[in-house]
Amino acid sequence: MFERLGRLVVHNPWKVIAGWVLVTIAIVAFAPTLADVTTRDQANFLPADYESVQAGELAEQSFGRADQASATIVVKRQDSQTLTDADRTAIGDLGEDLDGAGIDRVTAVLTGDQFLAPNKKVQLVTVGLEGLGDDPELVEAVKEIRERATDALGGTDLEYAVTGDVAMFADNADAFDTALVIVGAATIVLIIGLLLVIYRSPVAALLPIVTVGLVSAIAPGLVAWLAQAFDFQVDQSVQIVMTIVLYGVGTDYIVFLLFRYRERLRAGDDPKTALVAALARVGEVITSAAAAIVIAFMALLLAVFGAFTSFGPGLSIAVVVMAIAAVTLVPAVVSLVGPKVFWPSKSWQRTPKGTLFQRLGKFTGRRPGVVAVASGGVMVVLALGMFGFNTDYDQTGQLPGDTESARGLEFMATGFPAGALNPTSVYVKADSGTLDEQALATYAQELQEVPGVGGVMPGPTGQPATLSEDGNVARIDLLLDSSPYANSSLDLVDGPLRDVAHSRAPAGTTAKVGGLTSAFADIRDANNRDLWVIFPVAGVLIALVLGLLLRSLVAPLYLMLAVVVGFFSTMGATVLVFQGIGDRPGVSFMLPMLVYLFVVAIGTDYNILMIARLREEAKLGNDPRKAADLAVEHGGPSVGAAGVILAGTFASMLLAGVSFLMEMGFAVSVGILIAAFVMSMFLVPSLTALLGHAAWWPGHGDRATVPPPGERDRVTVG
Repeated sequence: MFERLGRLVVHNPWKVIAGWVLVTIAIVAFAPTLADVTTRDQANFLPADYESVQAGELAEQSFGRADQASATIVVKRQDSQTLTDADRTAIGDLGEDLDGAGIDRVTAVLTGDQFLAPNKKVQLVTVGLEGLGDDPELVEAVKEIRERATDALGGTDLEYAVTGDVAMFADNADAFDTALVIVGAATIVLIIGLLLVIYRSPVAALLPIVTVGLVSAIAPGLVAWLAQAFDFQVDQSVQIVMTIVLYGVGTDYIVFLLFRYRERLRAGDDPKTALVAALARVGEVITSAAAAIVIAFMALLLAVFGAFTSFGPGLSIAVVVMAIAAVTLVPAVVSLVGPKVFWPSKSWQRTPKGTLFQRLGKFTGRRPGVVAVASGGVMVVLALGMFGFNTDYDQTGQLPGDTESARGLEFMATGFPAGALNPTSVYVKADSGTLDEQALATYAQELQEVPGVGGVMPGPTGQPATLSEDGNVARIDLLLDSSPYANSSLDLVDGPLRDVAHSRAPAGTTAKVGGLTSAFADIRDANNRDLWVIFPVAGVLIALVLGLLLRSLVAPLYLMLAVVVGFFSTMGATVLVFQGIGDRPGVSFMLPMLVYLFVVAIGTDYNILMIARLREEAKLGNDPRKAADLAVEHGGPSVGAAGVILAGTFASMLLAGVSFLMEMGFAVSVGILIAAFVMSMFLVPSLTALLGHAAWWPGHGDRATVPPPGERDRVTVG
């Protein structure tokens, strides 16, 4: 099939290129942007049967808070001493000024004694806002609030910082926008630099940039169209991750093709015959590799946590488009350029002798047991780091420390419990009639006595419970002693607090625990469930792809086992760096899922390339050890080059300044290096050599066949 496709593309390059240009123009002109369907609110990704979601629905029905955001101005003295009467008067004047300023979307401004910290060092000014936290008009409102606060407190001994959900979104959006620019620029520089070193050719170095740039213009529009058609949201990280995936995977596929093209040129094929032969061999590898990635990403649709679900379709579409480009657009361009794709280097004209990969191949073929133990041992040692693994749900930790919203959290911590900005709200609904305020006061006291609860935030009337207009629903806001994102807070809400809230609710009422901490407790439950479902499903489906490709049951088993060990070694190394050296409380809760998918899916690219080469060498009449020798010699350079490039592109995320992206960049780049240089280059060939013909049972796809025309010169009998 790919040989026929190769002839079609190689002999009609201008038609193929014109088709791609027309499709690109149409999509760029008419498709929506990815920003139209992105969101940063993790709680919006939970299904309706979780308690935090039900509490939010009850809040919306009774208090109208579901569509309301807020901005909190945290004011303290510059010398961090107790606020004076004059200071508190100035803060009150600030509140009055904001209340009467007519700022669009501002619904109310509250301050006063109930917003003064117990140690009297910090006072809050709470600004109610109409709309959702990611509404651009609310971001503009926060900007005006900050400007007016600067004017009102200028010339005083006070300093302030505006924080809260909208302020965090604005700062977070700025951080992600900056990260996108940095990562995109660093990725392009890395790809060009590494390809210049590998091929010594500016043409080969620029080919992935131009090709992936074209695909990058198409994929976001297609994803946005799909998101609108099926009404799903896309996490704000998708754009950055998609950029990295396209450049990384696209460059891999182009490297696979160019290495094979150069090999056939060195064997004496004319340029067009060499390109057709290269595509015939590599097309199956690219398609199988892309299928593995798509299956892994689409397995995310099984998740109940929507942030994972949102990654699946978007990244799958991008990979499919890139794979199609790799077997059509790229060969069309190379067909026009010919061997000049390697200009000015002349290395394509001669086969090098005594290379590092030749020596590594010979050693692997002679001592496969030693190579298997050494490579497997490295992966196992790194995997031991998983014994210290912890998850971190602190979304504010993604913000760079120099943002105003992060500074506001630091100011609050000097006077209020850690959970003051995001109280945990218990909603009590009467089964019939109205609620008894005395019973609610007793209930609030019982909730306050739960270990880990720092206190009850008084309502507008000074009472512990805030009643709805019809008196049928009450809200009790609890301040936790620890950060609302801390694992201890999640344990508290998901355990003792919910137990007491449900069991001690006044007679004839039903209680639901809501708020940010409750949402993340539910997200944790959903995340744990998803890991146990998606991991095995993705693994089984990828194993099926390998089985169909190799016509074997044995090879897919040890290939997937190697990938699983690669996942644990990748996570172990990440834990050692970020929790050990970096002293973080844990790694992002989303990281295990993303690392598993990237390492399993993209790492399987290299396994597919290497195992396909092992089978090819065996079919040419080589015994298992000689096949391993030649596979490392001929497949090793392309795997190594692709691994270095892809690891380099993900490593560029270390420059993002956003902790989640930095963790992901480190973990995936290390995982790719392990997959390429430990697993695919050494462990897989050595295990295949040790297993011999049994590796290909029951299809025995390693049986020697008559070499195809143009490759008889490469037959080496063991």
